[in-house]
Amino acid sequence: MLEINQIYQGDSAELLKQIDDDSIDLTVTSPPYDNLRNYKGYSFDFETIAKELYRVTKKGGVVVWVVGDSTINGSESGNSFRQALFFMGCGFNLHDTMIYSKLTYPPLTHNRYEQSFEYMFVLSKGKPNTFNPIMIKCDTAGTKRPRYKSNKEFGSAVRNRDEVDVIKDKKQKNNVWIIRPNNTHHNHPVIFPEKLAKDHIISWSNKGDLVLDPFVGSGTTCKIAKLQGRKFIGIDISEEYCKIAKKRIRQESLLPLAVNTKEDGFPPTPKGMGIQPTIL
Repeated sequence: MLEINQIYQGDSAELLKQIDDDSIDLTVTSPPYDNLRNYKGYSFDFETIAKELYRVTKKGGVVVWVVGDSTINGSESGNSFRQALFFMGCGFNLHDTMIYSKLTYPPLTHNRYEQSFEYMFVLSKGKPNTFNPIMIKCDTAGTKRPRYKSNKEFGSAVRNRDEVDVIKDKKQKNNVWIIRPNNTHHNHPVIFPEKLAKDHIISWSNKGDLVLDPFVGSGTTCKIAKLQGRKFIGIDISEEYCKIAKKRIRQESLLPLAVNTKEDGFPPTPKGMGIQPTIL
């Protein structure tokens, strides 16, 4: 088992094999995709990683896979859908197809509407163990509305004319999340929005749970996991990005520095492990 609260530099397809079966509560990640597939000169084995994620995820655990499609020769690649279907073939349930809608996005010149979203596939190993819904203010709080009941015969809701409900102050957030992308890039081309990571970590895990990011990049998922009282494991094939992630987690979540560890170096590889962990 890889040690917790560590960032590991190496190939996720290989390092995931060193994580115990049914040990991860939640994975939140955004892989490099399409024209970013050659990630700083590296590539990743999606199918092996997907199978390993199923193996290491606890029963009732969740994988949040944030991904989009590039447009090549006038057609979107469709790889996001192929990946979701492959995950289902591995045994995951496609619990929800959510949308990350970017509040700001660069304008482009082409013959279609601006691309301003990515998919967030919420994949579960059976029924999710945890769901802590994000609640938002209800603009119509206090007003009355007719009460409806389920009509199983027709698969719809039927109004009950004699009863009303008073709308509460808060309601459950829907599955389209409008989030402003980060303006600070930390020397990473597509840094994960902290609010996106935070809301998923709160939604699908509890304090003390173990959160994984196999494409950790600049370390956002691990940083937010730590701040929210979760444990974490981060993996990235880029040594440069591992150093950035380590530095962010140290500075922004006040983790202690390890003894005898250089600021931007790696300690010796543990016996029996062909990897280099960045000790925090």
